[in-house]
Amino acid sequence: MPRFAANLTMLFNEQPFLERFALAKLGGFQAVEFLFPYAFAAADIKSALDQNALKLVLHNLPAGNWEAGERGIACHPDRVAEFRLGVAKAIEYAQILGVPQLNCLAGITPAGANPQLVHDTLVGNLQYAASELNKVGLKLLIEPINTFDIPGFYLNKTAQGIALLDAVGAHNAYLQYDIYHAQRMEGELGKTIEQYLDRIGHIQLADNPGRHEPGTGEIHYPYLFELLDRLGYEGYIGCEYKPLKTTEAGLSWMGPYDQANA
Repeated sequence: MPRFAANLTMLFNEQPFLERFALAKLGGFQAVEFLFPYAFAAADIKSALDQNALKLVLHNLPAGNWEAGERGIACHPDRVAEFRLGVAKAIEYAQILGVPQLNCLAGITPAGANPQLVHDTLVGNLQYAASELNKVGLKLLIEPINTFDIPGFYLNKTAQGIALLDAVGAHNAYLQYDIYHAQRMEGELGKTIEQYLDRIGHIQLADNPGRHEPGTGEIHYPYLFELLDRLGYEGYIGCEYKPLKTTEAGLSWMGPYDQANA
């Protein structure tokens, strides 16, 4: 039976962030994830988790100036020191919040930068992050993202992500496989999941087109959930989608999947 985590960056976002935890619990979720915790005190987030008996399964490393359109700085050769400070900050939050893994967004390829230097910078930053996270028992994730939603994003296909993990060579580094992004860039979802499941540390979902909840588009999610069960996937599946209407109205797709024992 799949276990789902509510992505609080996108779900229940009609409400202030710290109020979304209780709504996730009422919606049937036992776990949550979100992009970034850094605008809030870690103690306040921990209190919201504890009060609602929720597990936090994922958040991201700092990713530069998100409001200005930055989508990660790990591939930026001139921002290595800033990246390393972000790793330390993320670990500080992770240890308070009890999250087991952190996702690193590679970023948009800097205009005019030497391609080999960009690649080498990203590999070096990921090696550093993996080493620091390993010291406190955390996994590092990297996520391919489609270039329709984020033009110029450095990492955009599964095979590229696997090659990057091979170059990094860290035992605690894994792929974050977002089904929506993978569908837009390459398709072949079932085959890809089966081929690389042992390299996948976390899965996220949304339907296509529109990035709405399962059942609104072309992806046959019941098949993928059955496949993941059959393959023995034991992690959570993050619900990182934009509700077609309201979050509550769009939760009916979860009906066949009992979250009570997740």
